[in-house]
Amino acid sequence: MAENFPERLRKAREAKGLSQTDLAAKAGMEPSAISHFENGRRGPSFANLRRLADALAVTIDYLVGRADEPRGSGPAAEQLFRDFERLSSEDQETLTGLARMLAKKNDERLGRRGS
Repeated sequence: MAENFPERLRKAREAKGLSQTDLAAKAGMEPSAISHFENGRRGPSFANLRRLADALAVTIDYLVGRADEPRGSGPAAEQLFRDFERLSSEDQETLTGLARMLAKKNDERLGRRGS
């Protein structure tokens, strides 16, 4: 069964290690709003949904159950892709190597094995 918004919000918040108060502060909301959303007593406005998604670094589609992956390409990745297309082949190779190095460093920091 697909998860609904309250479940997705709680799951994303907990995955980030945030309390309801922490998330409220990051999203510029009152902690009681987060509690209402997670308990299903209230639904967020679209503006608040965007703020929650940004604060949790997940997509709106994930929060509302339209996507199974928390992170899509997102605006930052889309901008990076557009910029990448404008680089020379040599610069694209350099950037690709740098991205791999940073991903490996992050995997090591988190104790994961790279792919």
